[in-house]
Amino acid sequence: MPTPTNRDPQTPLRAAVVGYGISGRVFHAPLIAADPRYRLAAIVTGDPDRRRQAANRYPNTQILGRPGELLAQAGDFDVVILGTPPATHFELAAAAIEAGLHVVVDKPFVATSTEGQELIARAERAGVVLTVFQNRRWDADFLTLKRLLREGDLGEVRSFESRFEWWRPDGFGNWRDEATIAQGGGILHDLGAHLIDQAIDLFGPVTGSYGETDRDTREPADADREAFVSLRHASGVRSRLWMNGRAAQVGARFHVLGSRAGYTKWGLDGQEPALDSGLTPADPDYGVEPEAAWGRIGVDGATTPVPAERGAYPEFYRLLADAVLDGGPLPVDPEESLATLRIIEAIHRHP
Repeated sequence: MPTPTNRDPQTPLRAAVVGYGISGRVFHAPLIAADPRYRLAAIVTGDPDRRRQAANRYPNTQILGRPGELLAQAGDFDVVILGTPPATHFELAAAAIEAGLHVVVDKPFVATSTEGQELIARAERAGVVLTVFQNRRWDADFLTLKRLLREGDLGEVRSFESRFEWWRPDGFGNWRDEATIAQGGGILHDLGAHLIDQAIDLFGPVTGSYGETDRDTREPADADREAFVSLRHASGVRSRLWMNGRAAQVGARFHVLGSRAGYTKWGLDGQEPALDSGLTPADPDYGVEPEAAWGRIGVDGATTPVPAERGAYPEFYRLLADAVLDGGPLPVDPEESLATLRIIEAIHRHP
């Protein structure tokens, strides 16, 4: 459990976001800016256009060009959030930990499990918080499924299917199109980090795994563009997970079969597009899933819609503040992300 800081709990935590691509711009900066327990003190980006965007949106935030500028004034900050490509995570996180800063690392944590182990050890020695931004634990549909499992509405679950698919045949148009597996690239690192993490959170430790990956041989990077993962949990549940960036027709987001009923949900959580459009967590509509998007429970011929829980990405930063200020539990234990990374590595070794 983290050691509580000696900071005045009434003083906002001074947060610095490193990277202002999709991660920093869509997730971290808006979520931090909306939480009164934080002050968005700095954004670091070397891209001139992104620097202008950040300055326009957050006029009271210091805009820096390089991580070195941030570390040179480390005493002015409390928490560093890394929204940069995974190949940079180890070096940046290690430097922040050495400077005595609490660290949030975007998934998939780091490029290798060896690096992850080392960062965890360094954070423990330094007495700082280290956690991983697994925001999909607070998707509306995932929270809804957790409620159904908690209340026993499905009976004994035997099979869990989860898909994260979209139609992007031309790629992302960013570093993801060029990063190699060794650099933490590929869809298994990118989306598998979410889906495997969700499966373990729902059904517990994994005793065996199997995977398939596929790549486009016309592309320069060796990273996979499609992946399938099968997990056997100690609880007896089998999880089957699909990731695909070239799906002209997508499958169900969740398809869960139990001894009493099944639950099927289509479509992705709406918090990312909402944040991208400028909606903030303070808006009454934030995280509210429209009824037309609700999943259905029951058996064929007799299914009913399931009211969705409210999506809650801000919960990550609420729990982080509790951990830093009061010694509360981490929003995500990095050991859990390390377990996910080891499964990904095993599949890459034997695709």
